[in-house]
Amino acid sequence: MKDVILVTGASSGFGLLSAQALARAGHIVYASMRETVGRNAPRVVEFAAYAKAHRVDLRTVELDVSSDASVKAGIDQVIADNGRLDVIVHNAGHMAFGPAEAFTPEQYAALYDINVLSTQRVNRAALPQLRKQGRGLLVWVSSSSTRGGTPPFLAPYFAAKAAMDSLAASYASEVARWGIETSILVPGAFTKGTNHFNHAGAPADTTTQAEYDNGPYAGVADQALKGLAALEPEDADPAAVANAITDIVNAPFGRRPYRVYVDPSQDGAEEVFRIGDRMRREMFQNIGLRDLLSPRIEG
Repeated sequence: MKDVILVTGASSGFGLLSAQALARAGHIVYASMRETVGRNAPRVVEFAAYAKAHRVDLRTVELDVSSDASVKAGIDQVIADNGRLDVIVHNAGHMAFGPAEAFTPEQYAALYDINVLSTQRVNRAALPQLRKQGRGLLVWVSSSSTRGGTPPFLAPYFAAKAAMDSLAASYASEVARWGIETSILVPGAFTKGTNHFNHAGAPADTTTQAEYDNGPYAGVADQALKGLAALEPEDADPAAVANAITDIVNAPFGRRPYRVYVDPSQDGAEEVFRIGDRMRREMFQNIGLRDLLSPRIEG
C-alpha cells in the first residue's frame, strides 16, 4: 500500500535522501522545505526532474517548520491533495559548532526552535488527521550524540537533539492508543556526504570564541572535527539513514522497531539507549500501562 509521507527539512542531507528513497519504494512523498519560490526554487525543479526520471510520486511542499501558519498550510495541502496523511518524518534540524559559552541565549533558543519546537508545530497540525484515521506513523530522526560520546564544542546541537529525543519518547506512549506508531532513528556522526557540518552555525560572541581559540583550548576544535572524521569508516554512506527510514515505513504496522541505529562510528549510544529504553518499558509495565508501549490495532 502506498503511504502518504511528509518529510521535513528535505532540501538537503538526510531529508533529501530519505524523500527520494521513500518515493522509489512506491510511496507518495512530500519533500517539505521553505522558500520554494525563493532560495530553494532550484531544488523544487530538481525534485520534479528526479520524479520524472525515476517515475516516482515525489512532490515538494512549502513548509517552514519555524512558522505555525506555514506548517498548517503545508500539511493542510497534503491532506487536501490525498484525503489522508500516513507518515511524518521529523527530520528538520540544524547544527552549531563552537564553545558553549560563546553562543548567546538567543542562539540556543533558535537551535531549540528548529530542532525541537518544529516537531511540535508539525505534530499539532498533523496529529488531528492521524488520530481521525486511527492509524499513522511518526519517525523521529534523533542523534547518537544524545547518549553516546559527546565531543566538545557541539553543546547547543547536542542539547536540542536530546530534548527532541525525549519528546519523541513521551509522544510514543501518548499517541499509541490512537493507533499511531513511533520509530526513533539514531544516526551517528556522518561527517561526509551531507552539509550538516559544513552549514553549522557559529557563536555570535566572537570575543569569547577568540579566548577559547587562542587560550588553553587552542586546537581543540580542529582536533574534535578531525577525530570525528577519523572514527567514521571510509565506506560510511548517509544513504544508509534513508534506507533505514524506508525499511521502517515498509515494515508491517505494529511491528516497526521503536528505535533503530545507523552509527558507523559506534560511539556507544546504542548501549546507553538500550538501558534507558528497558527502564521505560519496565516503568510502563509497573504502573499498569503496558499497552502504551505499542500502537493500538483496531479489529
